[in-house]
Amino acid sequence: MKKNLIYLAVVAVALSSCGGGFKQGPGGLLYNIHEDKSGATIKEGDFVAINMIAKTEGDSVLSNTYTQGRPILAPIPKPQFKGDVVAGIMMLSEGDSATVKVNVDSMAKAGTPKQPGFKGKYVVFQLKVEKVIAKGNLAENVFQDRIKAFYTDYVAKIKNAEPAKIKKYIDDKKLKVTKTASDLNYVINTQGNGAVPVAGDTVMVYYAGKMLNDEIFETNIKDEAVKSKKFNPMNPYKPIPVVVGQQKVIAGWDEALLMMHVGTKATLIIPSKLAYGEQGMPPVVGPYTPLVFDIEVAAVKKPNPNAAVPAPPAPQPPVQAKK
Repeated sequence: MKKNLIYLAVVAVALSSCGGGFKQGPGGLLYNIHEDKSGATIKEGDFVAINMIAKTEGDSVLSNTYTQGRPILAPIPKPQFKGDVVAGIMMLSEGDSATVKVNVDSMAKAGTPKQPGFKGKYVVFQLKVEKVIAKGNLAENVFQDRIKAFYTDYVAKIKNAEPAKIKKYIDDKKLKVTKTASDLNYVINTQGNGAVPVAGDTVMVYYAGKMLNDEIFETNIKDEAVKSKKFNPMNPYKPIPVVVGQQKVIAGWDEALLMMHVGTKATLIIPSKLAYGEQGMPPVVGPYTPLVFDIEVAAVKKPNPNAAVPAPPAPQPPVQAKK
């Protein structure tokens, strides 16, 4: 009798957990709303700020707005197909959070091909609706003014928070950094004894670019790519050539590389003003996002003295170039 009671209790718990699980939506979409705030649901044309993590069913991360430093900021488009992630978003309102599973085959039929080696039936989206500006019957100029005001305030908050983020990273890691006049922070991990480059030299560099949570977004170091599950078989994983002192790379790299001997390995903590600034580098780097780079100077090559001298470029405002 006791066994039967225990069995019934287990069944009751199982049924109760199923009730709190995924529900069937249109087009095979599955959804589970974790936080359900009051308010109107999102409609096509509304402007939203949404944080989103897209993963495989095996928890391999495909994209993550939290590590990119900014949510998705965009008007809601018309769903591309029945059961796409937009259809899931349109079930939510401001403040809601949910997990939505979208069928990979449905995505492929709509023009988003399945990635090579993708395993599983669904792409899993973890969503958090941070802000909704409803279009409704607003005149277009009023609607755009509200979006502009929100974005201005949002960017100001990120900018003001950046110094504290950098300090926390350094303190948490207990790093003994050297800080330059430009606010570049760096740590020499291995001191090389080779040549030091000068402006115009080509420096061969190994690197791993990270966010402040240590998630790698780009690297040409094979071991780091494998470890971070960012391995790309098309990447030769060789040092990249960088012409220093010519604004060919972000300012933080230019400054650091001109101080480093061949053989040196260093960690750079680069504020956004020496990286990608207010504009960021969409979709990877958001506005006012500090970055961390582990770099190694593998070699320095001098310019060819017999090469033709190029014509001087037309005057133009300085840019923060991308590597």
